[in-house]
Amino acid sequence: MTQLSSLRLTTKLNNHQETTVPNAFDKPTAICLLTNDLKVNKTLTKLELRWNQISDRGVEALAEALKVNNTLTQLDLADNQISDRGVEALAEALKVNKTLTKLDLRCNQIFDRGGEALAEALKVNKTLTKLDLSINQISDRGVEAVAEALKVNDTLTKLDLSINQISDRGVEALAEALKVNDTLAKLDLSINQISDRGVEALTEALKVNDTLAKLDLSINQISDRGVEALAEALKVNNTLIQLHLGWNQISARGGEALAEALKVNKTLTQLDLENNQITAGGGEALTEALKVNDTLTQLDLADNQISARGGEALREWV
Repeated sequence: MTQLSSLRLTTKLNNHQETTVPNAFDKPTAICLLTNDLKVNKTLTKLELRWNQISDRGVEALAEALKVNNTLTQLDLADNQISDRGVEALAEALKVNKTLTKLDLRCNQIFDRGGEALAEALKVNKTLTKLDLSINQISDRGVEAVAEALKVNDTLTKLDLSINQISDRGVEALAEALKVNDTLAKLDLSINQISDRGVEALTEALKVNDTLAKLDLSINQISDRGVEALAEALKVNNTLIQLHLGWNQISARGGEALAEALKVNKTLTQLDLENNQITAGGGEALTEALKVNDTLTQLDLADNQISARGGEALREWV
């Protein structure tokens, strides 16, 4: 008999043709059968259930299975109808589950209560390494709880909080956590409500943090003041390799500050400044920095205000 290690049950969305079981979990019997199997299954390691109509009731059943299952390592519940109630059930399961390493909860209906429940689980869970909470409704209160968990959690390496309702207060809490956390390597905060104040808090953390390698702050409300603070951090930080600052409000002044940092930074390989307000002066300053920097391999300056003169200088460097 064939023993499955991966099961994918998703619906067809636009042009994405996948193993299709339309509305597979509208009926309680279907989820009951699956969860009962999970309680005894010894081979399944990956379960993808995105784009179904799993609500809290179904997730509560899955959570009960996770309390006893000891083989599943990846669970994808993206794009369903899961609210805080379902997440609270999952959080209780995570407190005792010993195998799950990746949990995808993007694009659901999770608010602060769900974030707080997951935070409590992260304080004791010892296996989860990747958590995707993007495209939800988590605000500063929920993120503050997650930040407290990060101060003691020593396994999570990737956290996606993009497209939520996070402002400077939440980022300040995350910054305090990053000062002591020594495992998180990737943090996505893109498309939130973060301004220079939040970025300044993050930069203080970057001066002492020695594990974060990828930071995404795209599509926020960051101007030159925040970027100048980031530049100071880049002069001493030796772990960050990717920094995404696209679609903000950065002008030539911010570009010049980053250029000064690039003259001494030895680790950054990718810098995204797409769609800002950087003019020729900023472009020329970055070009001069690249003449002495020997680590940066990708620089995105698309959709800025760099003149022909600045563009020519960059082309000469390339």
